[in-house]
Amino acid sequence: MEKMARVTTALGGNVLTGRTMFCHLDAPANAISVCRDAAQVVVAGRNIFKIYSIEEEQFVEKLNLRVGRKPSLNFSCADVVWHQMDENLLATAATNGVVVTWNLGKPSRNKQDQLFTEHKRTVNKVCFHPTEVYMLLSGSQDGYMKCFDLRKKDSVSTFSGQSESVRDVQFSIRDYFTFAATFENGNVQLWDIRRPDRYERMFTAHNGPVFCCDWHPEDRGWLATGGRDKMVKVWDMNTTRAKEIYCVQTIASVARVKWRPECKHHIATCSMMVDHNIYVWDVRRPFIPSAMFEEHKDVTTGIVWRHLHDPYFLLSGSKDSTLYQHIFKDASQPIDRANPEGLCYSLYGDLAFAAKESLISSDSNRKPYIGDRRHPIFFKRKLDPTEQFEYISSSSALNVFETDVESGSMDWFVHTAKQYALAGRPLAELCDHNAKVAKGLDRNQVAQTWTMLRIIYSSLGTMSSTNLNHSMGKGSTALPLMNSFNLKDIPAGLGSESRLDRSKGESRTENILMDSSSTLINNEDNEETEGSDVPADYLLGDVEADEDDLYMMDHENPHAEEQEYSLPQEAFPLRHEIVDNPSALDHLQDKADSPHVSGNEAETVSLTPVESFSLISISHSLYENRLPSDFFNPIVRDTLLFYAEQGDVQMAVSVLIVLGERIRKEIDEQTQEHWYTSYIDLLQRFQLWNISNEVIKLSTCRAINCLNQASTTLHVNCSNCKRPMSNRGWICDRCRQCASMCAVCHHVVKGLFVWCQGCSHGGHLQHIMKWLETSSHCPAGCGHLCEYT
Repeated sequence: MEKMARVTTALGGNVLTGRTMFCHLDAPANAISVCRDAAQVVVAGRNIFKIYSIEEEQFVEKLNLRVGRKPSLNFSCADVVWHQMDENLLATAATNGVVVTWNLGKPSRNKQDQLFTEHKRTVNKVCFHPTEVYMLLSGSQDGYMKCFDLRKKDSVSTFSGQSESVRDVQFSIRDYFTFAATFENGNVQLWDIRRPDRYERMFTAHNGPVFCCDWHPEDRGWLATGGRDKMVKVWDMNTTRAKEIYCVQTIASVARVKWRPECKHHIATCSMMVDHNIYVWDVRRPFIPSAMFEEHKDVTTGIVWRHLHDPYFLLSGSKDSTLYQHIFKDASQPIDRANPEGLCYSLYGDLAFAAKESLISSDSNRKPYIGDRRHPIFFKRKLDPTEQFEYISSSSALNVFETDVESGSMDWFVHTAKQYALAGRPLAELCDHNAKVAKGLDRNQVAQTWTMLRIIYSSLGTMSSTNLNHSMGKGSTALPLMNSFNLKDIPAGLGSESRLDRSKGESRTENILMDSSSTLINNEDNEETEGSDVPADYLLGDVEADEDDLYMMDHENPHAEEQEYSLPQEAFPLRHEIVDNPSALDHLQDKADSPHVSGNEAETVSLTPVESFSLISISHSLYENRLPSDFFNPIVRDTLLFYAEQGDVQMAVSVLIVLGERIRKEIDEQTQEHWYTSYIDLLQRFQLWNISNEVIKLSTCRAINCLNQASTTLHVNCSNCKRPMSNRGWICDRCRQCASMCAVCHHVVKGLFVWCQGCSHGGHLQHIMKWLETSSHCPAGCGHLCEYT
């Protein structure tokens, strides 16, 4: 071994001397135990059962208890314990359900003493009474605990835990008659050995199986438990109800816990899987272990302190077929590897940053931080001089960057959630209402998104240009949100030409945008699209530019923008019959070179950036008859993804609900579920329970729709005997009467039920409402004045 630290401890007449050392075993170990004088250790497993002497420099094998050519399953041990009052007495728990005692004082090779075969399944744990020589306790996979008197052939008491499996049993060190048992269902029970019919106390300690427990050697009422939930919990059993006083979070299921001698708050743990290390925790500091032993290469199966009064020597066995003696001074200190920096946000958005003082340069202008102005969140912990690593400095400097309370306000979120309309109206009205709500909260980008959704998905024939211009607004400064409608996306066969019209008096907010590259095409005398005889309709673009980049369209009339725009009678004035029929895209690109374009008209063709949203003018019949109904779905999908990436899941979910099946197929189910759960979590954080429930009901995601059924529990008491209903039927199993009878019609209520909280009488909702319209007295005749609100 590289670590050669040597420790000598004087314990009364005994002197413990040793170093970190190990020896290879013949097979993996399942459990280990130490004799009273700390000079020998027994190692037990499926294929090993040996006693080793603990020398100063090494382990020396003293006795092999597996004798015979064909050892029976009685030698296959799940647990072993060495009596602390009789150095010749051992007990093992066999995997075949047999409890075996061993007498090392026998002169023969076979040291087996007694066999107890009363358990039907594997025995998980055996435990000797700390002061009674002949009392042995066992816990089995069959759910039973048995107390044996070694002077008798059979058990003297049987305890039923009413559970599938008993994982651990431990006699109390200070209380003669009490023992604790842990179970597969997460419960811990305390029993009195004089009363095998019923436990004295039971409480749920962990979420999942409780694998181990250990009574504190000094404090009478402290019980430590470890479970599959990766928790180590310390319970105070001195109170009427078990009180959790400490909790340590580990990284794997806890298989063993052992209190460290002479150190009240230190406890050693090892894991059942994944983690091979042994940790010693200070339960007052549950986040970083005080010490860590990293020698084992496989799961540690057994740990024991070498002596009841020595805190420096720890023995361990492992599935890697090694037996180790660990010296506490050789343990690694995880605090040395811990990140000394910390970062945290407060409830109000304040940022706190803590780091070593040496890493933060001194700033004379920086004001000292007194404390949070609203909540005393930060504390400074003084070092405890009695701790093992008292020399480690935890001094650090704390910086707090406070944010303005108003800047981090989420009032807009609450107001939007309360005022949004998600169902119950036509799509156009929902979009208009939500756009108005967003506009009132100065969320112009969101408002214009709702307007765009109305134009895209509502019937174009029912929308006038006046309403369109009103809903759009002319002074908007919103950021661009999506790619504009691009003629490249239209198939070549849709139409012969798509010409655009603009009068000289038109304001700059009504410039005509053709694609997302800010290309503006203007023609004073456009031809009507072939085959179209109806006025044009409009679609939104998304390009925005600074005013400095805006160019006048009409150089001859610089004051044209001040003139009021009037809608022309004909959107596409006729010029002549079209001879050639090029594609719309080619024609628009080559329009300036066309022989049919006059010189003045060619001069007005320009490429001009636009300040705000512009409108595309295409034929109404062209859009309605030729474009598929889901043409804009990819753009809307990208819009929702954009909002979700910005953190506005409220907008993404609201649009999902309003559009429903129109957009649902464009977004995968997992993404929708993520949006819904995020939004519902936010609503519940702000205590918007009704709105959260409405979102769940209107959800288009199946996994969200069932949340109410999965997370809601209704506890019903019988209206006759006032006791809880223990079954799911309509009849109380105690008084044998129908619990939910309608006080008006005297029939069983199997649907919506309403009752008075004063007298507990009620019935069908409609019946009670109708009754209370004419009378304020209870319909059951009890005389109570009921009120429906």
